Amino acid sequence: MNTAPAGIGIVGCGLIGRKRAAALAGARLAACADADASRARSLAAPAGAAACDWRDLVRREDVAVVVVATTNDALAEISIAALEAGKHVLVEKPAARNVAELDRVIAAARASGRLVRVGFNHRYHPALRKARELFDAGALGPMMFVRGRYGHGGRVGYEKEWRADPAKSGGGELIDQGVHLIDLAGCFLGDFTDVAGHAATMFWKMPVDDNAFLTLRTAGGQTAFLHVSCTEWKNLFSLEIYGRDAKLHIDGLGGSYGVERLAYYRMLPQMGPPETTLWEYPGADSSWALEFAEFLEDIRLGREPSAGLPAARAALKVVGRVYDMSGYGA
Repeated sequence: MNTAPAGIGIVGCGLIGRKRAAALAGARLAACADADASRARSLAAPAGAAACDWRDLVRREDVAVVVVATTNDALAEISIAALEAGKHVLVEKPAARNVAELDRVIAAARASGRLVRVGFNHRYHPALRKARELFDAGALGPMMFVRGRYGHGGRVGYEKEWRADPAKSGGGELIDQGVHLIDLAGCFLGDFTDVAGHAATMFWKMPVDDNAFLTLRTAGGQTAFLHVSCTEWKNLFSLEIYGRDAKLHIDGLGGSYGVERLAYYRMLPQMGPPETTLWEYPGADSSWALEFAEFLEDIRLGREPSAGLPAARAALKVVGRVYDMSGYGA
């Protein structure tokens, strides 16, 4: 039987922290912390958890796992403190503002012997899980390329939010939604050795990017062509995965992104129109709970998380190269 850790501490009680608290896969919420103490109290109270300063939270004996869901500038600092206190950590993507910052987290994890999972919850959406199942079964044949698009349209005042402040965010749309696309493309193609692209600010009056265009290649020549945008006036998620024998297309993520769907297009020997199989996933988003349940199992087994610090580092390395090419700095 899977025994849950003694308790979970959540640092950062905004939208993502609340999503995490609602998806603890049977584990117990023990403590909450936030720069806004009232938000910590609000999240803690229904669960009978404590509200405290994050420095106290990471030292609590009843906290075995710390979830870090803060602004990007605090992710590494809090993760390191939690690791040094002997806690396992789930840190939201991008896990740090840049590779140098993340390398300090990697060193702390190595020294502590504790596990770190990075919040790449998109891997756990049902269409992505089914796509991975088909991929692992060899249904696509040798891989050729991936084409991905991800974007939203912002909102009134978006340019004044913390994501528009490079000191807090480390960048704009590329480090926000872009790391998800980079991570997913890497899951199907492998490591990217050649990075090209540019980030740009086209609409929002802010010192970070609102669009980024990437062409990433593996050592074997497989290519990912990715576009992320916060000038996407109708929210969009689209990931197309091309093998020599078939294509997969994931469309939508639920909610404002539209019903999540997966299409499997299998080439026939005579070519022409492919054999088509469709799946639709209209239910609630279960990715958060599935991801956390897997992390609890990682901890029980002493197993390195599949979406861990190396995955975050690979994504941030791509982000850093594109920002360097485009004249943006973290």
